[in-house]
Amino acid sequence: MGANTFDVNEAEFKTEVLDSSVPVLVDFWAEWCGPCRMIAPIVDEIATEYKGRLRVAKVDADINPAVLQQYGIMGIPTLILFKNGEVVERITGYKAKDKIVGKLVSHL
Repeated sequence: MGANTFDVNEAEFKTEVLDSSVPVLVDFWAEWCGPCRMIAPIVDEIATEYKGRLRVAKVDADINPAVLQQYGIMGIPTLILFKNGEVVERITGYKAKDKIVGKLVSHL
């Protein structure tokens, strides 16, 4: 976990993500997932660069399967941007930072 990201679990998901007053980018990942480890530094950079405008949460797919099922996540890494409790953007698989940021900025 980076300095500007936070872990969230199934019990905290509604409070920390859906009820957040600022958009929340959720990184669904797992320790064994190579592409998840590749995208992690990018997600940390985004969390740092957009601090105050965006919160970045990490959800461990192995520990929180109900959240993945609820949002139909079939593969990881998956990044989902929630704004006002709604899914506004979904990115699946490894993507370059500029591609990720390009999808996020219009919602911030």
